[in-house]
Amino acid sequence: MPEWTVRPVRSDEFEPWTRLYRGYADFYHWPTSDEHQRQIWGWIHDERCIDCLVAIEVDNEGNEVGEIQALAHLREWVRPLRGIRAGYLDDLFVEPAYRGSGAVQALYDGMRLMAAEREWPIIRWTTADDNYRARSLYDRLATRTTWVTYDMTP
Repeated sequence: MPEWTVRPVRSDEFEPWTRLYRGYADFYHWPTSDEHQRQIWGWIHDERCIDCLVAIEVDNEGNEVGEIQALAHLREWVRPLRGIRAGYLDDLFVEPAYRGSGAVQALYDGMRLMAAEREWPIIRWTTADDNYRARSLYDRLATRTTWVTYDMTP
């Protein structure tokens, strides 16, 4: 099984990042465009309102091999009732050929480190009800909540 390192996406990695993010959008049947991709990239690198962690394979000496193969977008989430700041995982995607290779576990390990550094007591995320493969992993990594989410359109 490959070894992975997790780090923030670099500003020179737009092409591999957009390949992954377009794959994520395709998985959820969500339309995307070049403009949309540039907007999210700007949120990561210019506005810095989203953090993007990426997983990349490393060799036995720890040198990166190839391109990034997985990504996770996180942001800080303020929880007034509890009086805390926490993390929110918006997007997680692993290149299909690398699923089951340890890349997603490496990303979650990286997220745990980020949460500890930022003193986030939790990271929360949502997923589609029919995303069974991911949910089987999530059930091992985290506690499923009882909350039902809603979207209100103004």
